[in-house]
Amino acid sequence: MSTPSSAAVPGVPVLVEPTRVRGADGTVREASVPRFAPIVRSGSLAEIPFDNAREAPSEAVLSRKRADGSWQDVSAADFAAEVLAVAKGLVAEGLQPGDRVAIMAPTTYEWTLLDFASWVAGLVTVPVYPTSSAFQTRWILQDSGAAACAVEGKELGRMVSLERQQLGDLTHLWQLDTGVIGRLKKLGRHIPDAVIAARRATLGPDTPATLIYTSGTTGRPKGCVLTHGNFFAEVDNAIALLHPVFTSVSKRPASTLLFLPLSHVFGRMVAIGCMRARVRLGHAPSIRTEDLLADLAGFRPSFLLAIPYVLEKVYNTGRATAEKMGRVSSFDRAARVAERYGEAVEAAEHGTGPGPGLGLRAARALYDPLVYRRIRAALGGQVRYVICGGSPLGSRLAAFYAGAGIQIFEGYGLTETTAAATVTPPLKPRLGTVGWPLPGTAVRIADDGEVLLRGGQVFRGYWDTARNEAVPDRDDGWFATGDLGALDEEGYLTITGRKKDILITSGGKNVIPAPLEDWLRAHPLVSQCIVVGDNRPFVSALITLEPDGLAHWRRMRKKEGVPLSELVRDEELRSTLQRAVDEANRLVSRAESIRTFTVLPKDFTEESGHLTPSLKLKRDAITRDFAEEIEALYRG
Repeated sequence: MSTPSSAAVPGVPVLVEPTRVRGADGTVREASVPRFAPIVRSGSLAEIPFDNAREAPSEAVLSRKRADGSWQDVSAADFAAEVLAVAKGLVAEGLQPGDRVAIMAPTTYEWTLLDFASWVAGLVTVPVYPTSSAFQTRWILQDSGAAACAVEGKELGRMVSLERQQLGDLTHLWQLDTGVIGRLKKLGRHIPDAVIAARRATLGPDTPATLIYTSGTTGRPKGCVLTHGNFFAEVDNAIALLHPVFTSVSKRPASTLLFLPLSHVFGRMVAIGCMRARVRLGHAPSIRTEDLLADLAGFRPSFLLAIPYVLEKVYNTGRATAEKMGRVSSFDRAARVAERYGEAVEAAEHGTGPGPGLGLRAARALYDPLVYRRIRAALGGQVRYVICGGSPLGSRLAAFYAGAGIQIFEGYGLTETTAAATVTPPLKPRLGTVGWPLPGTAVRIADDGEVLLRGGQVFRGYWDTARNEAVPDRDDGWFATGDLGALDEEGYLTITGRKKDILITSGGKNVIPAPLEDWLRAHPLVSQCIVVGDNRPFVSALITLEPDGLAHWRRMRKKEGVPLSELVRDEELRSTLQRAVDEANRLVSRAESIRTFTVLPKDFTEESGHLTPSLKLKRDAITRDFAEEIEALYRG
């Protein structure tokens, strides 16, 4: 049964352990947590800006970056007024309730503004990655029946223009960098407030809010219909659970700088959650290292959302800097101290250990100004929490960041579940897992190991173009994720891989590639890794090199002039990578281990067709395009 595991603290929800159901074999097969937030039975996301303006008109809910790099706060009242003005412009353009508006732009203030303005005008938004190909863009615009599309600049505008003959529903194409927002405001000046109020009144929790298209690792992307109620169920329970993140626990207000794409459900959910909780939100359109570091230093967020790649990059950059300064041994000792400290804190929270001892606390204090403060500075200096998702981070890196003073909340979810379905509970983390079910969510493990989910954030269904509605894709209320996982004795979920990615060697051994790939991707020299071996006698891997890590390795070994085509066969480089492979192989049995690997002279990228926009491997495309390299691994 659900039982409180911590004393109540004013303003902080009591931590509730999951209700657990066991299977016939005695293992936990289902876990659920009751909702922390009440169900929203009326209204929509369109009300959020106006609720904020009424309740706290002068409070800063957003910040916009000025040309000189400084940040200008936007009050709740000013944002609501701007949303209303843009919504009137959308109505003046002739867009009707339920029309779809596509947004194809990087993470900017205008993205969030247009998102909320579209809802206020009774429209449905359709995010499109700005890195999408012409084919992908045309498919999404066609399938959604988008009546309007807003793009960031001239290049994207030209690409969509070339496809317009095949986009019969597309009547408006706007280029955001040409002053479109200002023109919409002017265009809508004659629209009465009552018209907008009437459109808002037609929206409810069951009304579609957005169509988000899945990344499409195989086949064409499908449009997931997420309702206003799906987002309320997601963000309200996340805000209630992650109280330290979304609520200021010091004199400094909570804030975050969003640099993940708003085209992805993860970034979108956090942006809406910030507006709902009145957490100051900034946007960082560029994820180039130098641009992002400058934005983080100027904005100084209190928390971030990130994918593991970002946290791995910060760690590896810190270590590379220490190596360049001749202090790599000191960094490695500091890393081990941080990991032990994080593990000791976790043990104390679970009642399985006394917590960090005097010696460990002293060592951590010694390394804080030398190493950990530099890690925190790379994230802006004020970050104390990171919400991490997309793929497993790994217990080692999670423990390091915890020891360095940054608590990681790992989560797991899909587009179909409006982002997180599970998340690390703040008062009782378990490193290496993706946490407990989000309040209001249930997790079940099917007989074949597939993860099934149920909750208010589970989508309405996939978009049916012919009927302009969602087609449900749930069995008895449960959504089959396609992921494999397991629940431990306390209900923590671990994701082990994808059903469709399971390899079966010619010897009949089932191999889940994700743990090996995730471990290797954390190495500073490795950009991407794909494990192969289906119908083969043993498991092998294709490895690509991380540019920054490789550049550092070259400098330290005086090999800057060696061509990459030769470097991939360099014995010293291969020896370094072999040690990383050996470490990864410790995770699995001999039959599942990587016996051999090859280093490719080019990376897998979205542009090459080998990665999805959310950086997931397109296995079919990779194995097709590198068939010769794979065959070579098994010759002789």
